[in-house]
Amino acid sequence: MRANRCVRLCARLILLLIVTATALLAPPPPLFAADAPPAEADVPAMARTWPVGLRPRVLRGWEPPATVYGPGHRGVDLAAPAGTPVRAVTAGRVSFAGRVAGKGVVSVDLTGTGDPPLRTTYEPVTASVEKGEEVDPGEVIGTVAASGSHCSAAPCVHWGLRRGEVYLNPLSLLPPWLLHRGPSRLLPVPGTRPPH
Repeated sequence: MRANRCVRLCARLILLLIVTATALLAPPPPLFAADAPPAEADVPAMARTWPVGLRPRVLRGWEPPATVYGPGHRGVDLAAPAGTPVRAVTAGRVSFAGRVAGKGVVSVDLTGTGDPPLRTTYEPVTASVEKGEEVDPGEVIGTVAASGSHCSAAPCVHWGLRRGEVYLNPLSLLPPWLLHRGPSRLLPVPGTRPPH
């Protein structure tokens, strides 16, 4: 009887070791688009404006890490001096407006983007909105804060995009006409001739 109990206990310990080893050796759940299935196909190009300015300079682009906890850049840095208005890129509801690690942050859940919804984040921002407020495309949600920027070359706002825990490239929200807008050109009016 004692031998049977010992065999069962050993079998349970071996099973526990196998389950534990499997859990430890299994790949972690995807937190970034680089580790997940192609989620960017799920990102509609629905933005109606840039977060700052008309066509800000991208100081640092989106660089997905090779691994979940690896180095990378989980958003884009857009050149913007302190005091620059920060705008919601599309309609949504403010899910957070406050401080995180000493930086002002505003997060907006984007309307009609599924469950969980796409969420944009902006930092460092002095918020002019509160949690729960509905915002329209282009609506000012705050201003670029004078401190808290992680950009060293020039003042900037960090713009991020997530779906749940998966980080995505926020530039994928911009339709081609907004992303690649060139300089304005005057076109001739039909039926007129240019002067000689």
